[in-house]
Amino acid sequence: MRRLPHATWLRAFDAAARHSSFTAAADELHLTPAAVSQQIRLLEKQLGAELFKRLPKGVALTDVGQAYAQPIRTSFREMEKATDGLFRMQRKSTIRVRSSISFAALVLAPRINAFRALHPEIEIELFTTIWSDRQTDAGIDLDIRYGDGDWPERDIVPLQVDDAVVVCHADHAASLGKDLSIAGLAAASVVQIVGSESDWGRLSDYHGLDLPVPIHWMKADSSLIALQILTSGHGSAIVSRSFARSYLDSGALIAPVPFEIPMLQKFFLVRYDSLRESPDIGVFQDWLIAQQL
Repeated sequence: MRRLPHATWLRAFDAAARHSSFTAAADELHLTPAAVSQQIRLLEKQLGAELFKRLPKGVALTDVGQAYAQPIRTSFREMEKATDGLFRMQRKSTIRVRSSISFAALVLAPRINAFRALHPEIEIELFTTIWSDRQTDAGIDLDIRYGDGDWPERDIVPLQVDDAVVVCHADHAASLGKDLSIAGLAAASVVQIVGSESDWGRLSDYHGLDLPVPIHWMKADSSLIALQILTSGHGSAIVSRSFARSYLDSGALIAPVPFEIPMLQKFFLVRYDSLRESPDIGVFQDWLIAQQL
């Protein structure tokens, strides 16, 4: 059985064949052009055939060199695929992301599968809090916070979240009669989200509605809980359309009146200054910023 050429010689041949240049191959392989030339001469000597024509400017494959280049390139690709497929798990990295429970459950969690499909080598550990204002880092790489953005970290990027809309169950809307109005909704069984007590007043001022001050029927500490309460068929709430989207798309809830208001504060993606540098954190950060939330 004929002895196979040295893998180093084959790598030099493959690079030179792709670039039609010993110098470019040397740059790719972090060698000198003389070293690449020597490795190819050793390969040609073992094979007993000339693989390149040496030209005044660069090199060109001979006919036999052209025939040999394709299976060598294919072999290297197959080895790369096999190595990646078998040993990818050893190269996985983990990103720890913390968010308010509503943003995590209603906005981020439904999209995580799409990110993992694009980047299977990056694992996401998702942690939640009720309130998403600044907390100690506790090993977190990225925070998704709701507020004014006036925190001491340097890397703070706003996330685009849709305006807030009045939502309720279709049965609740029907119970208020044919002449359903925003005033009727405000006067009947409002589910108040803690921290957003001014939303009905802001909605009234924003659209010049002169709404009565609503008396809450129930309080919830998050948009997620408020939405779940509404699915029982009673009450209304003002919630970001980004949070309510899956409920509205499925018909579990409706937005019966055409009035919306900007969120009182914004969501921000915050990267901690003192933690590890990792290009994968930047990959996730760029992906999330690009999402239509």
